Amino acid sequence: MAQSDNNTLAVPAEESKYVTVFNDPVNFNAKHPLHSSWTLWFDNPGKKSNANNWEQSLKELITFDTVEDFWGVYNNIMKTCDLAISSNYHLFKQGIKPMWEDPANKRGGKWSIQLPRNKTMGEIDNIWLFTMLACIGEAFEYENEVCGAVVSVRKAFFRIAVWTRSSDNQDMAMSIGRTLKKAANIHGTMEFQSHHDSSSNAGKAWTV
Repeated sequence: MAQSDNNTLAVPAEESKYVTVFNDPVNFNAKHPLHSSWTLWFDNPGKKSNANNWEQSLKELITFDTVEDFWGVYNNIMKTCDLAISSNYHLFKQGIKPMWEDPANKRGGKWSIQLPRNKTMGEIDNIWLFTMLACIGEAFEYENEVCGAVVSVRKAFFRIAVWTRSSDNQDMAMSIGRTLKKAANIHGTMEFQSHHDSSSNAGKAWTV
């Protein structure tokens, strides 16, 4: 970039077609839209939680639809490793509540893994971050199948889960599980279970 006679930086002609913060610092506010809008939720119902007080404790924090707004949210909320026991963050596509009864979730399932708290305290923030980035960044082959993701803080472990719309298509489920494991750099075995089976403590369906 050249220096002009009045000691200001001049933009070369071949670069002038690009709008940057240097040639329009006042109005430069370009944002990169996401394919979907996402809502971040939080809850901590405590040890005596049940179906009624859990829903009452669920708080809708914020909805965003651009890359820049995601980072604005992420950089201004408490990190997972600092959350109190029994806390949960839920990141779901706008319009989908993080509960089994929601129409988008009721026929679905989830990939999940429990990570020992004493061994992953230094890693959980990155695992959760990469899980969120995989969701909002359309990293999955079957992106429309992904409803949202949850990170849970418990006394002995952290749990990461990604929720899907359906639970009867093994090819789609396995694709999502493999992508999640790679994108979030998750070590260990992840298990897929339908929400119906989770509520009845039935056996696991598939693993990656």
